[in-house]
Amino acid sequence: MNNIYLLMIIALTVLAIADLVVGVSNDAVNFLNSAIGSKAISFQTIMIVASVGVAVGAIFSSGLMEVARKGIFQPEQFVFHEIMIIFMAVMITDILLLDFFNTLGMPTSTTVSIVFELLGAAVAMALIKITNQSDDYDTLLQYINTSKATEIIIGIILSVVVAFSVGALVQWVSRLLLSYNFNEKARWVGAVFGGIALTAITYFIFVKGIKGTAYASTIVDVKASLTLKEFLEINVLPIVAISLVAWSVISFLVMSLLKTNIYKLIIVVGTFALALAFAGNDLVNFIGVPIAGWQSYDKFMLDAGANASDIEVAARGFKMDFLDKTVETPTLFLVIAGLIMVVTLWFSSKAKAVVKTSIDLSSQEQTKERFKPNFLSRGFVRMSIGISQGIVAITPKSWQEKIDKQFAVPAVSTYKNKEDIPAFDMVRAAVNLMVASVLISIATSMKLPLSTTYVTFMVAMGTSLADRAWGAESAVYRVAGVLNVIGGWFFTAIVAFLAAGLIALLLNLNLPIMLGALLALAAFLLIRNYISHNKKAKEAKVEDSLKKAESSSVQGVIHESASNIANVLKRGNRIYTSAINGLAKQDLQMLKKNRKNISKLSNEIDELRDNIFYFIKNLDETSVGASNFYINILGYLQDITQSLEYISTASLKHVNNNHRKLKFSQIKELKQVDEALEILFNNTKQAFDSRSFEEIGSVLTNKEEIFQLVRQKIQTQVERTRTEESSPKNTTLYFSLLLETKDLLKATMDLLEEYHTAHDSSVEPAKITKDKNSDQEE
Repeated sequence: MNNIYLLMIIALTVLAIADLVVGVSNDAVNFLNSAIGSKAISFQTIMIVASVGVAVGAIFSSGLMEVARKGIFQPEQFVFHEIMIIFMAVMITDILLLDFFNTLGMPTSTTVSIVFELLGAAVAMALIKITNQSDDYDTLLQYINTSKATEIIIGIILSVVVAFSVGALVQWVSRLLLSYNFNEKARWVGAVFGGIALTAITYFIFVKGIKGTAYASTIVDVKASLTLKEFLEINVLPIVAISLVAWSVISFLVMSLLKTNIYKLIIVVGTFALALAFAGNDLVNFIGVPIAGWQSYDKFMLDAGANASDIEVAARGFKMDFLDKTVETPTLFLVIAGLIMVVTLWFSSKAKAVVKTSIDLSSQEQTKERFKPNFLSRGFVRMSIGISQGIVAITPKSWQEKIDKQFAVPAVSTYKNKEDIPAFDMVRAAVNLMVASVLISIATSMKLPLSTTYVTFMVAMGTSLADRAWGAESAVYRVAGVLNVIGGWFFTAIVAFLAAGLIALLLNLNLPIMLGALLALAAFLLIRNYISHNKKAKEAKVEDSLKKAESSSVQGVIHESASNIANVLKRGNRIYTSAINGLAKQDLQMLKKNRKNISKLSNEIDELRDNIFYFIKNLDETSVGASNFYINILGYLQDITQSLEYISTASLKHVNNNHRKLKFSQIKELKQVDEALEILFNNTKQAFDSRSFEEIGSVLTNKEEIFQLVRQKIQTQVERTRTEESSPKNTTLYFSLLLETKDLLKATMDLLEEYHTAHDSSVEPAKITKDKNSDQEE
């Protein structure tokens, strides 16, 4: 027991490192989404700029970890033993909560999570003390800083509404003035925009980035005894005015002399600024509690623990008044934290998943929507449409035409692949960074609590709405996504409060046993989530994944599609066989897994169909016929998957509902059909794999045999039903499987005939080989 507090310090250190990793994975969205979404600069450059910002911000970070010392609870009301339980409960909860959101790919607030974890753990410990001392529960307010929690809740609501509204307004005005042809505007227009944006961002660096650092308290005016922080707060207008003029001139010179796009410069500086502020100020959310725990232990051992005969007794009597005072954090700790954050930024796949959520929700282009619409999103969209129609009705037609012209999105024909297209342009990226910087600067100077995650995310959503990125085809999904993220923020606060309180309660029951059990549980959950996330990432990159067509000629499309057809036939064969085997064995787990496999295949084909627009745009004028061929091929592949999906679903439903097992004779007949299909699929797959397209003709000449087999089984079941069959469910299922198998065969044969016809009329078999040098003929 004498070493339990030292073990807790070691555990807090390990948890701090892990929390830095999951925290950076979550908060990377704050400063990466604008640069990545606009593709203004290369991904490597973005990461270098962000890494420098994070490293500088961490090294010059605040040594004042007030939120973990006295921001939420009154430290003088607790003893060392209770403080250590509070800190341990907070860290265990924080790492699990953030990792949960990262695994989902949802951005949440590390500020809100740490605040409500401290609040929950402190409340739990306060209630335990009150109960043990038989005090009135009204005395709870003596232990807790309730005003801070109230400010945070108000800050959540205000940051959501204000950031969204201001972002939408500024983006609408910016687009109205600059349009999408911003590069064609006069240089002075870009210079003024650059001056405004860079002024906002640099002032943000001063106000938010420097606030709380060691430099903030540096005396810059000896006569007036003004610190740097006070000087910046007093001289807001002069600093802004001088910066505006200076940056406007610099922007004009950059555009004129260096021939550099000013919007790229804004994005680079803005990314650096937000990364700097993130590391410089949000670092407390990750290491503030462990640092406070280490300093508490150091103070306890120095004043009481070292000479105590019983450390536990001493710990239960040692008051924590010293946490009310300012204590500097060693620079070495900040440097180590900065290095961990930079490494995480480069290598965390979860960080990329969180960023992707934000970018997809603000994308100007059609993306694969991951959120399902709900009654709230439908209601908001209908209301917005009504308001929009009302505004249009009272706006003069000539004005409306001019506005629509400014918001007209240019064609995307210059991009070869859908992946190459920016989610939004550089104007919106610059506005995102500028508005977020201004709002955070204002709130910081007014000492208002807010979350950088909330501000940056909601600004991005507001600019998306104003930029008409949420069109009729995507609005209901995007709004649902935003509502899901906002709901997750409040969910964070509630769960953080309750979970930290529960863990504090468990630790208080038996500290040694519960500490080991909870740390083991946390390690298990983190490892399981890591393995699960990696498994999903690998599944997304499996060799079986279908590839988008990129060729601009019929010959190239024939060659590229061959791989997809072989892929679908191989997986389709496996899915059909699994459905029949699952029915035969009444294996519910096999059928459920089979259902997931066909859903994945169906989604991949849907993605190929979604890419048709970009495929057609890429065709040369002499090869437009390739579009008809490719569209028909995708249509047949979709018909094949729909038949397989029905067969898989019907089999699963039958077994899941515990219906009577199919008769042995029925299973035997289905196996015969499955064997015939397997021969067909294998022969066809071999033809496409080897590019021996002449073999397709021989497969087609034998198609009548397998059709006849299926018709024969249907007739046998008709006779069986009239004489001996007694189960309506079995009869329905059996007929459904055979009829859907006929549809599956028809779609397969139609695909082969389409391919055979196109191949014969376009290229000789010998001219297409698996050689990479001839895989595309432009």
